[in-house]
Amino acid sequence: MSTLTIRTIMARPMLSTSRIMCARSFTSTRTLSQATQLRHNSLSLQPRAREADERRHETTVGSEGKGVEGPHPKDQTSVNALSDATGPWTLFNPIYTDKELNTVQVIERTPVTAGDKVAKGIVKSLRRVFDVITRYTPYEVPESVLKQNPIPIAQLRADGKLLSDHKWLFRIILLESVAGVPGMVGGTLRHLRSMRLLKRDGGWIHTLLEEAENERMHLLTFMTIAQPNWFTRALVLAAQGVFYNAFFLTYLFSPKVAHRFVAALEEEAVRTYTHCVKDMESGLIPEWQDKPAPRIAIDYWRLPSDAKLIDVIKAVRADEATHRFVNHSLANLDQKRDFNPFALAEASPEDRGLKWGYTREESALFAQRQQQKLIEESTQQTH
Repeated sequence: MSTLTIRTIMARPMLSTSRIMCARSFTSTRTLSQATQLRHNSLSLQPRAREADERRHETTVGSEGKGVEGPHPKDQTSVNALSDATGPWTLFNPIYTDKELNTVQVIERTPVTAGDKVAKGIVKSLRRVFDVITRYTPYEVPESVLKQNPIPIAQLRADGKLLSDHKWLFRIILLESVAGVPGMVGGTLRHLRSMRLLKRDGGWIHTLLEEAENERMHLLTFMTIAQPNWFTRALVLAAQGVFYNAFFLTYLFSPKVAHRFVAALEEEAVRTYTHCVKDMESGLIPEWQDKPAPRIAIDYWRLPSDAKLIDVIKAVRADEATHRFVNHSLANLDQKRDFNPFALAEASPEDRGLKWGYTREESALFAQRQQQKLIEESTQQTH
């Protein structure tokens, strides 16, 4: 994409998402009011700040405008939360169709920069340690064994080739207990930076805190199935203490590497949950066969009342694919100047499930498309 094209895209204000039905009034009175109140805007919106950016001949993803930090409650229309299975949500209550749940694929992004390679290497090392602690082996049971009646599940577990339901829960609870750390750390640091510099954040904070909350909901869901013992709780305590401080320092000095690290971590999470789904579909975890979904999961993901545990696992996997996609995309942006393209609109489920993320140019195009959709919808509503 040429520099002129990106500059043209960024010159337009990012208004809202096509998923949130907005009722906005673009009147001359409002325009005049904004002009007279310009001196009250944050430093990033002052004319001198814009002129400085133009002199640097640099472009940004997104730009200032109404709604770029997130949806306002008064801009939302009412939604029937109990009956609308695929409707829009203002909080991160992800809703998936069966097709979208089955779209997720195991994907890895090839590291390019030195920071990418460091982040990928650390994740791979942590994965090996984590596999040893949880006694996990990425073993695919041959078709010849799956055709046996009955399948020798006890023997496979004794040989260390198959995880029991308890070991799966142990692995998942450890994983989800630290997975909510990065979003909270990133959101906290960007929140403090926004206040410290007296500048708007560009929509990053909201997305990062949504990610943290989403990971916490994963943990709460699995906690309803099995309560961890003292050993698991001790590991969680130690892991959080070390990981929080390490990630805090990483994000403080290099948020780009931090986002790449999280994306690589989510690649491994998608791989783990995909393995779990395959085992369940193959009948290798009989304890979870036709096990009903926990009530908390039905409420959070708006699953059908007769949903099973495998539907929950697929929804969690889809969430992890979203985090993989978002963090890879954010890592490609200018961490100080670019707006978050996902502040108001999510990428399509196909992109989130089949692509590792957006390049910076693709993020700019995505922002442009969302603007065009909103303008068209606003025009239709006013006629």
